Amino acid sequence: MTPAARVPSPSSGRPLDTRSPFVRLTELLAGSDPGRAPINLSIGEPQHPVPSFVAAALVSDIASLGRYPAGKGTDSFRAAAAAWLTRRYDLPRPVDPASELLVLCGTREGLFLGAIAAKRHVEATRTRPTGRPAILVPNPFYAAYPAGGTAAECDVVYVPAFEHTGFLPDLDALDEALLARTVAFYIASPANPQGAVADLAYLSRLLALARRHGFLVFADECYSEIYTRHAPPGILQAAGRDFSNAVVFQSLSKRSNLPGLRVGFAAGDAAFLQKFLDLRNVAAPQVPVPSQIVAAAAYGDEAHVEENRRLYARKFDLADQIVGDRYGYVRPAGGFYLWLDVAALGGSEAVTLRLWREAGVRVLPGRYIARDQADGSNPGADYIRIAMVQDEETTAEALHRLVAVLG
Repeated sequence: MTPAARVPSPSSGRPLDTRSPFVRLTELLAGSDPGRAPINLSIGEPQHPVPSFVAAALVSDIASLGRYPAGKGTDSFRAAAAAWLTRRYDLPRPVDPASELLVLCGTREGLFLGAIAAKRHVEATRTRPTGRPAILVPNPFYAAYPAGGTAAECDVVYVPAFEHTGFLPDLDALDEALLARTVAFYIASPANPQGAVADLAYLSRLLALARRHGFLVFADECYSEIYTRHAPPGILQAAGRDFSNAVVFQSLSKRSNLPGLRVGFAAGDAAFLQKFLDLRNVAAPQVPVPSQIVAAAAYGDEAHVEENRRLYARKFDLADQIVGDRYGYVRPAGGFYLWLDVAALGGSEAVTLRLWREAGVRVLPGRYIARDQADGSNPGADYIRIAMVQDEETTAEALHRLVAVLG
């Protein structure tokens, strides 16, 4: 089989169900009562405490709510976020907050709208036609990636991330013709759902492909601060002093337990970010100034991040003890999910339904966050995703129930 044959065409396989995976999960469980008091481990919504400084920061400039915020973000937020990026990744030069960073209303809208801006930006820079533009996404994936590609009227190509590829997209499966028409390649590290971390060599190789073929790497690094042993490297580290073709998307949802604040940022390639700002100024929600004040404070504090990481580590200690070596479990390098192999037990949907009916444990079928490949295989069909977001006692109870039911 040639490398080109391993990546599906955008139109291959059965008709795509593009609805939210959580809508599909609700439909799967409809009409089935939980076997015990429900425990929800399906949604990656952090449940750890909100940092103590949030309340005071949030009310420190109420008067700003009487004005429209600037689309690019406040000077103080952009300076704080740029300083954090430079410090966290030990970059060889500082990120320029004026031209290399934009505020986002959380990363979801940025990852979605970024595809539209990428198509406009990349096609304007190419000197010869390359065919219908393509957006490449890992398979499994975060739903905003293909949604953005579809909205941008690009072919969405799902690049499989199987166990034998280290749960990262297989770069060897990409042929020259596909890369020539690619406008953006989404990569999540740590990966959602598998927790795989792309090392610096992988990121450097991906960025080299992007520069050779003229596309953008969209690095979703929102789980970067939740890791087991070593802080994951980032795309801007691979970029060196030149951030061209590299765009990182960051968020406070996971790092700081602030999913409701809806603040994140995009940083990197200055030319792309200018096109992105042009689009966001007419199409995107602005971020309230009080939210940006909280975000700036959060990027200036690491104590709450270290405590957050400690709490997740304790819950993975529980998984090590309770799950052990069952279901192919290996403690992930990053993120806060378990990605459990349930192929021998009937697959993702059957096991999800069984856990709900017999144990009251709500998990997410891996099939719902993946797409069928051209050969009919689905990288998520044999797995369930478990979000380790509840407190220790609840997490331990859920894991004991799971083992009792599945054996």
